[in-house]
Amino acid sequence: MNRKFAVFDFDGTLIRWQLYHAIVDNLAQNNLVDGESYEKVRLARHKWKIRESQDAFKDYERELVNCYNLSLPSLPQTQLDQAINEVYQEHKQQVYVYTRDLVKELKEKGYFLIAISGSHREAVELVAKHYGFDDWVGTKYEIIDGKFTGKYQLPATEKDVVLNKLIEEHDLSLEDSYGVGDSEGDIPMLELVQNPIAFNPTEKLLAKAKEHGWKIVVERKNVVYELGKFDKNGENNYHLL
Repeated sequence: MNRKFAVFDFDGTLIRWQLYHAIVDNLAQNNLVDGESYEKVRLARHKWKIRESQDAFKDYERELVNCYNLSLPSLPQTQLDQAINEVYQEHKQQVYVYTRDLVKELKEKGYFLIAISGSHREAVELVAKHYGFDDWVGTKYEIIDGKFTGKYQLPATEKDVVLNKLIEEHDLSLEDSYGVGDSEGDIPMLELVQNPIAFNPTEKLLAKAKEHGWKIVVERKNVVYELGKFDKNGENNYHLL
């Protein structure tokens, strides 16, 4: 009999921050990234924090990826491994209560747990193992003779394709399946499962969830609440979880 599964986005959904971003910051603190490029990251991050524009976060992430990719070819694998481990130790327990408890609940019910993230695969693996996930996907960076070539595979841009492959590979069932994501990039993945959950959603994911009646959960400070279904006037009921 096919096993039930639940799939989670990681950054901003389980982990309160972004593993990818934390790794770049760690490398920068140890002067292991291109200084000029990282200064652009800092400026872009500030513009995002003050919400200068709707695209500020995307612009920030673009600068971050550029900084990372410029720095990797000159970075020995051992130094990156150290940065990843330090980030893992710092952030492994900095998680959202709702998703942490949902992971535990579904694990106890025998669900096959999957993590799909755009962060470095080695970092995703450490956190996934810590929380008992069964399989995980992250960005793979090519290494030859202990050096990064600058080439990488970013599977998280097509999460539905990745998820379908994992469903087939592990002989999983879509019946009563769960999916949890926080941004529009998670929509194709959430459309596949029977129980999609938009967690602290972006504007585009919120609109999609409202349109299709998906569960919407918001965790803010020490309060977790679920939005009810929206009526034709855009009004909704909510309750604390």
